[in-house]
Amino acid sequence: MLAKITSKNQLTLPKSVTQAVGATEYFDVETRAGQIILTPVRIQRGDAVRAKLAELNLTDADIAEAVAWARAPQAVPAMAAEPVASYAVPPAKTKKTVAKKAQTKT
Repeated sequence: MLAKITSKNQLTLPKSVTQAVGATEYFDVETRAGQIILTPVRIQRGDAVRAKLAELNLTDADIAEAVAWARAPQAVPAMAAEPVASYAVPPAKTKKTVAKKAQTKT
């Protein structure tokens, strides 16, 4: 089969070739003795996570410790007592009713 490379270095693979290798989006590309070798690659999300963990220098023990911490029951804080004012609070003023005012005026 013949395939043409475009000016942007893009190559369209014949449908019969892609059907033969199965559904894949990525190929590992290498050259050997003047030949281009395409190997289908199925990228797993776990690979990306492992790469990020390696980049951050996190070990399996670090991950296990973090998971254990997240799963541990959290202590519920006791209900705190209402704070006591540190200043004198004047007693609340009572409102006189209209009837009492009327009685005092007569």
